[in-house]
Amino acid sequence: MTATIHHLERERAPSLEPLMALVASDMNQVNSVILDRMQSEIPLIPELAGHLIAGGGKRMRPMLTLASAKLIGYEGERHFKLAAAVEFIHTATLLHDDVVDGSDLRRGKTAANLVFGNPATVLVGDFLFSRAFELMVEDGSLKVLKILSSASAIIAEGEVNQLTAQRKIDTSEDRYLDIIGSKTAALFAAASRISAVVAERDEETELALDAFGRNLGIAFQLVDDVIDYSSNSATMGKDTGDDFREGKVTLPVILAYARGSDEERAFWKDAIIGHKTSAEDLEHATALLRSTGAIDDTITRARHYGQRAVDALGTFPSGTARAAMTEAVEFAISRAY
Repeated sequence: MTATIHHLERERAPSLEPLMALVASDMNQVNSVILDRMQSEIPLIPELAGHLIAGGGKRMRPMLTLASAKLIGYEGERHFKLAAAVEFIHTATLLHDDVVDGSDLRRGKTAANLVFGNPATVLVGDFLFSRAFELMVEDGSLKVLKILSSASAIIAEGEVNQLTAQRKIDTSEDRYLDIIGSKTAALFAAASRISAVVAERDEETELALDAFGRNLGIAFQLVDDVIDYSSNSATMGKDTGDDFREGKVTLPVILAYARGSDEERAFWKDAIIGHKTSAEDLEHATALLRSTGAIDDTITRARHYGQRAVDALGTFPSGTARAAMTEAVEFAISRAY
């Protein structure tokens, strides 16, 4: 019988600590690869890359690669470089995102593009993508290369899809799910799946880990979209209300707009096209999200995808790894509270 997500059943709040403890020694190996491969004879490259990489972050995606390897009993070392490649892909996308979005904060620090400028930030993102592909080629598996390169392309497609949907209040729920499935969930899925490839497990195992990562990624992004309206920069590591000011139509907004009165819908139209961006406007938007049930229903949706992630682990043996991965799902959703 698979576990059920219900963090209230625990005596303590869900935490990433079990997952971090599970992969701690392996993560040291991955961090060594990251530090080594972000170096360059051009001093600006490690300086700018280090601004983000050394700036914190949960390292969730490479931890999924390592935890998946533990789950299936893989005892080799190939996944260390691949986990580093996953983190480089993620970091490169963050650098590019901050330029596109004009963000002020990332991981609680001034965004790299504001410190180093847009051109340098984009180019160092390109450098990190290139390092990621070097690491994949060194591994030598065409299947791994296909999975991670495909994920990289899908992420880029998701970001372009999001860009073209920006400031369009009529964005559908299906399109929104397509966007987050690409820009967030694709790398979660690939990060989890590649351990089964290097361990030479069957396709059923690969697909189970893919499903775990993909559903976790969707749940993770749904919660991110909630806490953009209900958290603070110290918790989020970025400015509260960034999505609101940037005109991003996320699921909470889609639900609130669909359920709103004519007056409320008029407010959302003005806000999304950029005519309502003040602190008072953000406060009003948040109140509408709560009064229409959009916040609660988005969290409910996140729980649904989280449960699917937990269910995907049901074919694996019980133990420390499975328990830690299950709690990581619970933690991802509990961040909304």
